[in-house]
Amino acid sequence: MMEFSFHPDAEKELLDAVSYYNECQDDLGIEFAREVYTSIQIIRQYPKAWPQLSPRTRRCLISRFPYGIIYQIKDNEIYIISVMQLNRKPKYWEDRTKK
Repeated sequence: MMEFSFHPDAEKELLDAVSYYNECQDDLGIEFAREVYTSIQIIRQYPKAWPQLSPRTRRCLISRFPYGIIYQIKDNEIYIISVMQLNRKPKYWEDRTKK
C-alpha cells in the first residue's frame, strides 16, 4: 500500500475541523477524523479511483461530512494537499501542489 503525507496546511485543516466538530457535539470530531482516515486508506489502495481536478490532482469526497481530500500521487506516495471544506472558495489550495 502507498505511503501518505500531509501538506502542513492540510494537517492544520484536519485538526481545525476535528476541533470544530468536537465543539458542536461530543465525539463528532473523532467520527470526522475516522471518516477522513478511512478515506485515506481507500485512496492508498485505489489512488486513481477519484476524479481528477487537474492532470496531477484528485479529490475524494468524505462520507457524512461536507469535505473532500485533495491529493496528488507522486512516485509511491499520496501527498494530501487539502482536507477541504466543500463550501470554501474552490481551488484555494492550488498553490500547495507539487509541480
